[in-house]
Amino acid sequence: MTVSYDDKKASERRNLGVATACVVFVGGMIGMAYAAVPLYQLFCQVTGYGGTTQRVEQMSDVVLDRTINVTFDANASPGLNWDFKAVDKKVTPKIGETVQITYTATNNSPHPVTGEAIFNVTPGEAGAYFNKVQCFCFTKTTLQPGETLEMPVVFFVDPAIVEAEETKGIGTITLSYTFYPRDDQEPVAALSVGEGEEQPKL
Repeated sequence: MTVSYDDKKASERRNLGVATACVVFVGGMIGMAYAAVPLYQLFCQVTGYGGTTQRVEQMSDVVLDRTINVTFDANASPGLNWDFKAVDKKVTPKIGETVQITYTATNNSPHPVTGEAIFNVTPGEAGAYFNKVQCFCFTKTTLQPGETLEMPVVFFVDPAIVEAEETKGIGTITLSYTFYPRDDQEPVAALSVGEGEEQPKL
């Protein structure tokens, strides 16, 4: 059987089309993988899903005559040579009252290092009611060699927490941060690396 020149060309065009579609598909999947983490973080910040706190622009105008315990946790990933700790270990504000607490971080490396804090609240159901007005976690933090920085967090617990069936009995909330090294040359998806995985020592 003889294959004509036109049939051969048509076959080549089909093959080229399939190859192009595969390349576009793979490229799209890679792009979606890099976008997944920031989009998931945005979703969590909006909804409070998974213990993620809310970011707000203004303070609460309602303060209840009821208090709640808030404790603070601080961690630095194995790849970040920082001392990171909560200065205030626990506060007991009224629900709806705006409070400021402080964390500190010290860079033990001999060169400048940039880090970024990932945060969550436990129990997870309380995340949607924990509102941050100001937080170092909103931006990256760069510390010079040996530098110590005080970092405030301004927050309040939404009074609506006492109305929801799954949260009205909560007496203690823990706000936890983990600082990770942040290299601007690395994709944002690198933030999803688990704490237990090996990372280069800074």
